[in-house]
Amino acid sequence: MGAEQLTLLEPVDEKLVRQTVIRELKNYRALKVQLANKKEREEAGVVGLFPLLRKEDNLAELKVKQIERALQHSLDEIEREIIQIKYLESKQTKDINIYMDLGLKKEKYYEKKGAAILNIATSLGII
Repeated sequence: MGAEQLTLLEPVDEKLVRQTVIRELKNYRALKVQLANKKEREEAGVVGLFPLLRKEDNLAELKVKQIERALQHSLDEIEREIIQIKYLESKQTKDINIYMDLGLKKEKYYEKKGAAILNIATSLGII
């Protein structure tokens, strides 16, 4: 085959994929809190505690379930840990701190991080 590689997948703009997945992961954190707050209000019998400035998102629960499934089943342990630390925790952590804490070499860290983002994008149907 040589330089010509047979591929079944269409090429994608990896930067756009990365931006989209990161945005969805950050939104996921907020959606989880939103669902917990909604459940708490329902249990307390409270409606309209805060003003509603946009139409209620009935897809929030489905999005949370699907992102959780993608995180749980499409990533290996190291990939999941990288995504958890980098995008799902409230404190911002630099890449260098993550790969040092995980005992990974820089190249291996970025390889795992990139693979994790592509796997999440594939699992969610983004690509």
